[in-house]
Amino acid sequence: MSTGEYRCAKCNEPQNVNSLGLQCEKCGYKIFLKDRPVDKKVYSTD
Repeated sequence: MSTGEYRCAKCNEPQNVNSLGLQCEKCGYKIFLKDRPVDKKVYSTD
């Protein structure tokens, strides 16, 4: 995990969640969202 991989769900600031204090340093929120690339998944049915 690198810094910026997760964002605070409340203030949307990038966070480093490697530390044991899983809490946003800016607002104190404890819920984080992972940044994921936007990829379309195409499924074909036969």
